[in-house]
Amino acid sequence: MNEGFLIGGMFVATFSVRYILFAMAGRVRFPSWLNKALEFVPPVVLMAIVAPNISMPKGELWLSPLNPWLLASLVAVITALVRKDLLTTIVVGMLAFAGMRFGLGM
Repeated sequence: MNEGFLIGGMFVATFSVRYILFAMAGRVRFPSWLNKALEFVPPVVLMAIVAPNISMPKGELWLSPLNPWLLASLVAVITALVRKDLLTTIVVGMLAFAGMRFGLGM
């Protein structure tokens, strides 16, 4: 019986939050400065996910020229700045990582 109340309560909580957001979509206008600031949210969230994996691949801080994750990410950043193409950046970064990790045995 308690499980039923738990499942029902979680359904109501989840559905109500999402329904309110969808129902209000298009009716609320944000100021232009807030829209501009919200454009930075996806890159910041992605960086918060990726940065620990790059700098701590073995569970502890590893900022060394022998860290293939760090080196491949630097190659990818340079490629992104030069080419400004997402697919090229991904391919070059993955090739750099695979070359360092498996080719050079880093």
